[in-house]
Amino acid sequence: MTKGQIFLSKALWTKALLFPAAMWLASRLLIWIAMLLIAPMLPAPPGVIAPTFGWGVFHAWDSEHYRIIATSGYEFVNDGKTHTLAFFPLFPLIIRVLMNLGLPFEVAGTLINNLAFFAALYFLYFWIKEQYGESVARWVTAVVAWCPLSLFAAVIYTEGLYLLLSTAALRAFDKQEYGWTAFWGAMATATRPTGIALIGAFAIAAWKQRRPPIAYLASFAAATGLVFFSIYCTIQFGDPLAFIHAQQAWRPTLGFDWQGWWKMIMQVTIGTFNWKHGGIKDPLHPLLLTMIIGIGYCLWHFRKQLGSQKVDYGFAALFFLLWILAGDPLINTVAVFGSAYLLWKLRTQLTPVTVIYGFCGIGLLLASGSTISLSRLVYGIVSPSVALGMLFCRYPRWGYLTLLFFTILLASFSIRFAQELWAG
Repeated sequence: MTKGQIFLSKALWTKALLFPAAMWLASRLLIWIAMLLIAPMLPAPPGVIAPTFGWGVFHAWDSEHYRIIATSGYEFVNDGKTHTLAFFPLFPLIIRVLMNLGLPFEVAGTLINNLAFFAALYFLYFWIKEQYGESVARWVTAVVAWCPLSLFAAVIYTEGLYLLLSTAALRAFDKQEYGWTAFWGAMATATRPTGIALIGAFAIAAWKQRRPPIAYLASFAAATGLVFFSIYCTIQFGDPLAFIHAQQAWRPTLGFDWQGWWKMIMQVTIGTFNWKHGGIKDPLHPLLLTMIIGIGYCLWHFRKQLGSQKVDYGFAALFFLLWILAGDPLINTVAVFGSAYLLWKLRTQLTPVTVIYGFCGIGLLLASGSTISLSRLVYGIVSPSVALGMLFCRYPRWGYLTLLFFTILLASFSIRFAQELWAG
């Protein structure tokens, strides 16, 4: 190898190492600026204490449950009320270790999630690069880093840690490294309930690809984290499924939540105000929605005359207006059904375990009996992000427009979280 080739190889390797770090740092800077600088300058919502500069801004909503677990341990009574046992143990356990070393809870929880997300982007980047090439890897990494739900990989939540563990497990399975598959999978099933989808995905993919028996062994070994949590529940509370029963406060019954989905569809189509009042009391929302649909039809009908560039920008503007009109219910709906459609559309281009894990994860969420935080939970399933990145690699204009939209939402969600408003 000549000196020129060695220099070029080093340059390409350095470029590959820098890209995930750049995506992580740029997206995290946006979040930190929005939460620490912009949010404190805005008027506080009624009944909410204005956020101040400090680590406490990263602590809200589910963060409190992790604080209780890390400081006092689990508590549970099967009474249908909220209890900390609904939250899986690995994340608060790592926080407890750092707290024993002298770090405050807010610092420990924030650092763990952010650093885990940093590592997750590297595992993701090199996994996708190995399977589909560098261009797709860059798009997928950008999608995961800039997705508005990546906010939850910057605060005291489990998104960053779970993305690291599940992505590492998927990469190990594709590389046929079954020991690492079992290890990372076990850690993932000890972190979030959606880790259960990894077990079925590995087993089905092993059967579909005619893998050796050790692949099935690794699939079942990935359940170790879940098994140990169940053993703990048996010893501590006398119920091996206590962690499932603890979910009842958020998910009263298992199965498809028809009422929740009907509510979201009505919020998108007729508006929240009209849905609450049981009829069309304010015709403005459905009128604006009809106008957006009509303009979209015209764009599609005259797409050949207008050209692809104008059509793409037109649809991007319409979707932005639709988001302003419909808000979070639209994001939730698109996140779930858009992800399922993308996975099906690109099923032959993605690795089998990626597709199967995506469908198992989405199926698990649909059968969970709730529509709360669906967009955030779908984001934690990395497969849809891989499919979306692959799509943007083929249609980069769509990709740049979507990343711009993601940036706006990411800043908005960050401010909302800092103000302790619902943000996904």
